[in-house]
Amino acid sequence: MSAVAWEVNFDGLVGPTHNYAGLSHGNVASDKNGGLVASPKQAALQGLKKMKALSELGLKQAVLPPHERPHIPTLRRLGISGATDEAVLTNTLSSAPYLLQGIYSASNMWVANAATVSPYCDTTDGKTHFTPANLSSMFHRSIESETTSTVLKSIFRGDGYVHHDPLPGGVHFADEGAANHTRFCPQYGDGGVEFFVYGIESFNKLSKKPTLFPARQTFEASQVIARQHGLNAKKTVYAQQNPAAIDAGVFHNDVIAVGNRNLLMYHEEAFLDTDRVREDLNKAYFSQSVPDQSGIEFIEVPCDAVPISDAVNSYLFNTQLVTPPGFSGTTIIAPTECKNTKTVSEYLQWLEDDHPDIDQVIYFDLKQSMRNGGGPACLRLRVVMSEDQIRDVNANVFLNADLYSSLCAWIEKHYRDELSPNDLRDPSLITESREALDELTQLLRLGSIYNFQK
Repeated sequence: MSAVAWEVNFDGLVGPTHNYAGLSHGNVASDKNGGLVASPKQAALQGLKKMKALSELGLKQAVLPPHERPHIPTLRRLGISGATDEAVLTNTLSSAPYLLQGIYSASNMWVANAATVSPYCDTTDGKTHFTPANLSSMFHRSIESETTSTVLKSIFRGDGYVHHDPLPGGVHFADEGAANHTRFCPQYGDGGVEFFVYGIESFNKLSKKPTLFPARQTFEASQVIARQHGLNAKKTVYAQQNPAAIDAGVFHNDVIAVGNRNLLMYHEEAFLDTDRVREDLNKAYFSQSVPDQSGIEFIEVPCDAVPISDAVNSYLFNTQLVTPPGFSGTTIIAPTECKNTKTVSEYLQWLEDDHPDIDQVIYFDLKQSMRNGGGPACLRLRVVMSEDQIRDVNANVFLNADLYSSLCAWIEKHYRDELSPNDLRDPSLITESREALDELTQLLRLGSIYNFQK
């Protein structure tokens, strides 16, 4: 038997500049709601409330800080100068206003895209490996990897961790992180199967591809990460997304499939070759040194029960599947949009009432994040940690009653009630955001992680 280990949910705190800019082509909600007035304060409190509830279920819950926004160093790299940072912003408005929304974007709150993580129980060197995502498909996200790397190194310190650089940029090695990566195992501390889902083989001209929206994860990027992390080839599985699903708004695999321990729930149209995916996963699962004889449990959601459009609009598969202490089965953490979509609500009710693997469904109001294109699963990065590793974390990032209270007070103090895309022209947002983040790094004991602090 393995030592006790936990799958820790590290959720991203929504940043002070949360706004609806409609920057993410292929993300239906992002495209639809671009230009609306957002509430940064409400968004941050909604996400924090979900974290608190999961912590109270007995799960290990932690937080990751937002990134520095607006990101003035990016503007300077792009040739926009100014004696002060406020002057740089003013000059951007006059010479390159199209950059404004990108350098203000709070999309870093969706930390499922922050990195791919392989725990110590899967790697040949017995260490936990992190590869920050390069997010090269979108400008506003491609500027995240440097801060992501700094944040991860500030929390996960010591000889038990290996931090890799992001993959080289460009279309061939486009990497969107854990949103396209799932791990299957009997218990979290057991050796597991790592499952990489990609949209296209970028070096294969014959690879099937979507025609309407971009494929954001490449097979080649997933292969590199598996090699860097020292994964066992027999326990590593690759699968291609259905290009038709990408064109229907499935920009990441976590919009059409979700897994936990030995359970995979997916839509009928999720994969290009579903039978092969199931066969490969079970073959890899049974190759483990301590196999779970029950194998992987599959829940295939049929089109006639939930059309793919309803799955995308409700984020049925961007739910979290968790196993709270004291429960034998799985709890589904779902956004209220699932309850308000008839086909999805009926399907989840059936799972809760009749499926042996599902114990309960709990709904959360995450409307601010959902309108921007991210549900419960987008907001969290999963990291398997031993109890010793948890104890050794010096940063104050594990949620408890005191930290929750402090973070709520911090949000109430620093966040605006409303923010529109036009408000991003206000130079005072620079000072507001930096004052908030400077105070947060002290609260979380992270050190100087932002450019403005150095």
